[in-house]
Amino acid sequence: MKKNTLLFLLLFASPLWVVAQVVFEARIDTLVLLIGEQRELTLDVTCGAQQKLKMPDLRPQQPLTDLVEIVECLSSDTTFLNDGKRMQVQNRYAITAWDSAFVYLPPFRVEVDGQPYESKALALKVLTVPVDTVHVDRFAPPKTIQNNPFSWDDWKPAIWFFVINQALALLLLWLYSHWRENKPLIRFIKRKVKRPAHQVAMEEIERIKGERKWAEEDSKEYYTQLTDTLRNYIKERYGFNATEMTSSEIIERLLQEQDETALAELRQLFTTADLVKFAKWTTLINENDANLVSAIDFINQTKLEVDPNAKPEIEEIPEEVKQSRQRSLTMKIIMGVIIVVGLAAIGYALYLAIDLIH
Repeated sequence: MKKNTLLFLLLFASPLWVVAQVVFEARIDTLVLLIGEQRELTLDVTCGAQQKLKMPDLRPQQPLTDLVEIVECLSSDTTFLNDGKRMQVQNRYAITAWDSAFVYLPPFRVEVDGQPYESKALALKVLTVPVDTVHVDRFAPPKTIQNNPFSWDDWKPAIWFFVINQALALLLLWLYSHWRENKPLIRFIKRKVKRPAHQVAMEEIERIKGERKWAEEDSKEYYTQLTDTLRNYIKERYGFNATEMTSSEIIERLLQEQDETALAELRQLFTTADLVKFAKWTTLINENDANLVSAIDFINQTKLEVDPNAKPEIEEIPEEVKQSRQRSLTMKIIMGVIIVVGLAAIGYALYLAIDLIH
């Protein structure tokens, strides 16, 4: 009965013993090194995750023995095992020695829940650098200071920063010119289908015809609008600037396209219009109607028929964007950001250049 109880207690307590077991190991990646070389010292401790662990207080420049010292602390890692019940702490150090000898490293000590644990002792063999004692006269003279060869790869970052800075300067200059001249950054364009010249002219003539009452009272305005309509039509139809030409110049230019008979009525219309506008000529209602009919006949005789299968011609009309305080503020902010970025690019490029020179 006592044996079974004791066996039961041992089986029940064995998992707790496994959890509470402490494993401490110290190792060096190699046991041989030359004077001044560095080797890696690793301390591994495995214990319960809830246990309080105190690692050795090892710091850079701290001597382990009279000949071996710590150069730097490389890393400190903690890993949890067995679903978080166990933890493994690993500290790595770089060590070196400055004299040739067979060095004994005493055991390292850690504390777990206040109880000390020691690792095994380590040995390290430090070798001196071989010296040619036979040919003592063979020695290398001191080297002079040499300049590093020029490499584009080293200068690429600085050069690229200077290029970026120049591009930012050009962009800043462009923005400043637009801001000073009150120009928009983006010009919006409206697109519309360009209508045939004879349709536009006929609609304008119909409008003039519908305002017959004021035509009786003001013949000058009547003929001004009628001839302006014909000038615009001729400009669009024949491709020369009829709006800036005199009546006789228009007729002479049209003679290259039409015969004298076809232009007889148009010549009479322009002559009457000039007399009304410049000589205060008075016209009768039937004479005004006859000239209106002459204008319609000229347009119908010279119009170009539209091909129904042809694609409509697109006319671009610029739409001016009004200057506003919001746009001015936005441009100022953009210019400010560009200045800051440009100065930062110049500073960093100078830093790179000075670093490469030195």
